[in-house]
Amino acid sequence: MDPIITLDHVSFFYQHAKEPALRDVTLAIEPGAFVGVIGPSGAGKSTLAAALSGAIPHHHRGALYGAVHVAGHDTCEITLTDIARTVGSVGQDIDAQMVASVVEDELLFGLENFGVSREQIEARVDEALATTGIRELRARQIATLSGGQKQKVAIAAILALRPRVLVLDEPTSALDPGSARLVFDTLRAINRDHGVTIVVVEQMVALLSEYCSRVVVMDDGSIALDGAPREVFAHARALRRIGVDCPRVTRVYNSLVERGLARESRPCLNVDEAVRLVESIVSAGSEQRAVPVAAPHGPACKPMAGGTACSRPDPAGAAGGSAPATLRIEGASFAYPQGGSSVRDLDLEVRAGEIVGVVGQNGAGKTTLTKLVNGLLKPNGGRVLVAGLDTRSTPVSHIARHAATLFQNPDRQICQETVRDEIAFGLELHGTPAEQARVRAEEAARRFGLDPDRAPFALSRGQRQLVALASVVALDPKLVILDEPTSGLDYRECMTVMRAVREMARRGSAVLMVCHDMEVVSDFADRLVVMAGGRIIGAGTTREVFSNAPLMDAASIAPPQVCALAGELAARVSPRFAPITEVSDIVATCKELIHHD
Repeated sequence: MDPIITLDHVSFFYQHAKEPALRDVTLAIEPGAFVGVIGPSGAGKSTLAAALSGAIPHHHRGALYGAVHVAGHDTCEITLTDIARTVGSVGQDIDAQMVASVVEDELLFGLENFGVSREQIEARVDEALATTGIRELRARQIATLSGGQKQKVAIAAILALRPRVLVLDEPTSALDPGSARLVFDTLRAINRDHGVTIVVVEQMVALLSEYCSRVVVMDDGSIALDGAPREVFAHARALRRIGVDCPRVTRVYNSLVERGLARESRPCLNVDEAVRLVESIVSAGSEQRAVPVAAPHGPACKPMAGGTACSRPDPAGAAGGSAPATLRIEGASFAYPQGGSSVRDLDLEVRAGEIVGVVGQNGAGKTTLTKLVNGLLKPNGGRVLVAGLDTRSTPVSHIARHAATLFQNPDRQICQETVRDEIAFGLELHGTPAEQARVRAEEAARRFGLDPDRAPFALSRGQRQLVALASVVALDPKLVILDEPTSGLDYRECMTVMRAVREMARRGSAVLMVCHDMEVVSDFADRLVVMAGGRIIGAGTTREVFSNAPLMDAASIAPPQVCALAGELAARVSPRFAPITEVSDIVATCKELIHHD
């Protein structure tokens, strides 16, 4: 069967660019394939997606060399409308893709423009909404939706057109783990049941390893690796050098092999495979196999309004015991006049030097919580205190002197022509002399590997996120509010960002971090707060929260791979695995069990 899309020695230079975004790329996408594309920021992933969807050459200006064929047609010789009848695309910037104010109208727009008959429209709209799990949003104003809900609307609008190929650029970057899995379940269903070819640019390698039949790794505009997930993720050292992560269970496998505890064979791609591997290692290395024990039920729990709370140590424990509460929320509630993710009865403290992660599904009220903290919203009831200031009576400009916010979309807080000017801008607003602000801006830019003279909007989305974070770090605030700080970042950038966040905490900043990446919160948060339905339904250490299955279910989130693996191993191999949250501790415990037995 002929490929549905081919790239034949394709190179592309954006207008005025000195270096190509794509370098001699040759690629064939077979009908019915499910292809994942990964790589560091700036590797050319979005440019590749633009070439596959026809945005190059019809939308993006530049020099295109080689040829791209869609369904046998050269994309330079047919219109973008013709290409769109075969290839549907969902870009990174969802707000820029929206054309209507109401969800239903967003779906109708494309159908009407493609001339779909009225008899078919209703069925297609209903099917697309049901497939993406957003039927209840049909009449909602798009402006009232969370970022994740908007992502689902954009996907539904494309699915309603029934394309033969669907190209998605970071579709889960704003989604909670449950919603991200729903998106991939949806993509797998339309791939399997309707034969739609899927090409998805994605940073969540665990999802790609589970759902994709093929993974393409890009580096510096070229294809570095291409093959089945198990083949690609076996190249751990090459991926690390490129700046791409492996699934955590694959890391477990690689570490066991490197330490001589397992023979090199097939890398693990999921928790079940890793459990079987560890079981076999411990069993083979012991004279007597460990007796399975009952899985721990986690910490003692007590009822709370609307959910369950895990008992936990003093929240100041991670920050030095008696650190003051930089943020105190006391019974705060807020409701949007036109509907939306209202919150009620919120109680929370974040102390100096502490990183508190806020997790929960899209629409749980997490972003509303952050807006109450930075003063953009005033509580209808209760109160919010930032560095002792009541946000109801304190101007936002005064709150901003103590609290700095990094938004989900960095483009909403970038306004200057160079990276240096962008970072210096916030410092000058806070009273730093211009020359000193420029020096501090240079230091912050270099710290994050940014060229101070570059234009921020000429950078990749991940790099723009680093610019926004550098602007926050330079202010050295008492409270840092992070709304999805790792969204759109590659693995290397994610680690750069989070190490900077950890350093801010060590220097005394209190950090409140909304994050959908369970691996990140497991690695960096001191405590977790779980939200659902506008309420805080649980809180505790990462281990306490992730081991509490009822709480996870209530919040529609899943624990990270290592925590899930540790729970299974605690039940089937040894209770010593129960408290583990790190790959290195899984490996160390395996070694201890073998030597002990």
